[in-house]
Amino acid sequence: MGMAGVILAAGESTRMGRDKALLPWPPESHPSRKEREKTGAHASGIGSGVGTILSSAIRALSQVCDMVIVVAGNNEQALEPVVYGGGAFLVRNLHPQRGQFSSLQTGLRDVLNRGWDSAMVTLVDRPPAAAETLRGLLSAFGDRGHRVWAVVPEYQGKHGHPILIGREMIEAFLRPPAMSNAREIEHANQERIAYVAVDDPMVAVNVDTPEEYEKHALGFRL
Repeated sequence: MGMAGVILAAGESTRMGRDKALLPWPPESHPSRKEREKTGAHASGIGSGVGTILSSAIRALSQVCDMVIVVAGNNEQALEPVVYGGGAFLVRNLHPQRGQFSSLQTGLRDVLNRGWDSAMVTLVDRPPAAAETLRGLLSAFGDRGHRVWAVVPEYQGKHGHPILIGREMIEAFLRPPAMSNAREIEHANQERIAYVAVDDPMVAVNVDTPEEYEKHALGFRL
C-alpha cells in the first residue's frame, strides 16, 4: 500500500513570533527560552546541528510513508534546507493567506500529481507522534473496509493528527473552494471516518505560543 506523507507548514506563526517549523526538537538538545534570551540565540535550528519540529516530522513520516511532501508558503526559502536535507519534497502554496485548507489542497494535489492515492497528513504546529503510533494508524488504515475513507487518531476523546486519507477523501477535500474548512468536510463525511484510540498525547498537541512550546518541551524532557 503506497502512502505519501504531507506536512502543512505554510502558516505565518504570528502567535509564536517565529516560524514554528524551525523550533528546535527534540528539546534535550536545545537551551531553554531563558538561556536563549540571555545569549540572544534564535531557535532556528539551522546551522547549529539542532533538529527542528519540521525535520523531526519529516523523519517520522519517512519511516512509514514512501515519500514526504512539505507545503510551504512565504517561508519557502527558510524551509528549503530542512526539507531537502531530510529527503522530502517541497511544494509552495501560492496563496497562504487563504488559510490552512488551501495548503491542504495544495499538498493533496501534489500527492495525486505524483501518482499516489493515499496520504498521511499532519500539521507542523505539533511535535511528531511516536513511531509505534504511526505504524498502528497505518495498520488500521490498511485494514479498513471500503466504506471507510479516513482514519483519525483519538487521544482521551480528542481527535488529532496525522490523519490518513484515501482517494475518496482526497477528492472530497479537493472539491470545495480554497476558503473552506477541513472540519466541515470531515463532519459531512462523518460516517466515512474511523477514529482510532491511541496512547500518545502528541497526536492532540497544539504548539501555537512560546508558553505552549516550553510546556511541551518540558514534558518531553521529563
